[in-house]
Amino acid sequence: MKETQTRLNLKERTPKHLIIFNTLFAILGIAVLGLGLWLRFSSQTGGFFSIDLNTKQFVIGLTVLIVTGALVLITSAFGNYGACNENKTALRVFSCALGVLAAVEILAGVLAFMYSDEVGEELSAFYSTVYAQYINKAGDPSLSVTLKIFHNALKCCGIGGVLEPFVRDTCPSSKSFIDAITMPACPKVVRAFFKAKAPLALGLFIGTGVLMIFALVCCRVLIKHIRTYQAAPKY
Repeated sequence: MKETQTRLNLKERTPKHLIIFNTLFAILGIAVLGLGLWLRFSSQTGGFFSIDLNTKQFVIGLTVLIVTGALVLITSAFGNYGACNENKTALRVFSCALGVLAAVEILAGVLAFMYSDEVGEELSAFYSTVYAQYINKAGDPSLSVTLKIFHNALKCCGIGGVLEPFVRDTCPSSKSFIDAITMPACPKVVRAFFKAKAPLALGLFIGTGVLMIFALVCCRVLIKHIRTYQAAPKY
């Protein structure tokens, strides 16, 4: 009877929000992994892999995206299994992985904020490479899709100058002639965008890291309760 009551108390103390967090964490992992796989294998984004220069940063970033999504998904699986089955080993693996991911999240946010200018410059150079190869390859369809992603997301067009008419078909539609000729050049817009969004990126990364730390604390509390139950005398 006492053993049953102790187990019931343990169930009542089990942090339900830890299970909810893990479920949301798993959804996030699936979303990040799915996005990475879509960017890698979708025909709509194949243009990124048809570029001869400056693609190293994009491929590395895409690999990190896929690996991160997979790690988040695996970590959440350990967390849910440990929480639902009171398995200390699974919970320890979950807490260790969560601690590492939280540290990486916070570090990534700080670095993204500190080096936002450099990131903007890299992406600006990447765009210029795509632009130049689109001109050289006489409107390659895969590169056209890549340019449209930039143009429609940032509401910009080309890099300016005499070659500008060659990329007009990839630019956002304009309501008037004035809008068309005054649309800003993309390299400058890319740099300004990442500089302006750096504080938001910092907040998102740090906020996610804090949530992970909160879940880590809940996990440690649950491990403590399980240890207390297992150490209690059985009648």
